[in-house]
Amino acid sequence: MKKRYLLGLAAMFAATLFTTNVNAQEKKTEVGKALQKTGNAVEKGATAVGNKTAEVAVKGGAKVVDQTYKGKMAPDGSNVYIDGKNRKYYINKKGAKIYLKASQIRTRPVQ
Repeated sequence: MKKRYLLGLAAMFAATLFTTNVNAQEKKTEVGKALQKTGNAVEKGATAVGNKTAEVAVKGGAKVVDQTYKGKMAPDGSNVYIDGKNRKYYINKKGAKIYLKASQIRTRPVQ
């Protein structure tokens, strides 16, 4: 019984020893810093492009499927749409539908 207990304990110790992450600190050279800056810029640009693509796609779908609430605007000044369940929403800069309360819908100023 003691041998089995000790073997199990040793196995658990070995498993935790081998699965522990050990991260050595990386020495940053000028090339490494430049690559990191470039990678961050590419990531930021890709995120912006993805958000704009999602916004355009969702707005296109909303114009086809749902009705536009004439003469009304969302808190950010964009169009308000009405879905099939009579819920009002607008589309934010990331392409997400944000549902509105009646108090949040504003009258669009006459131009």
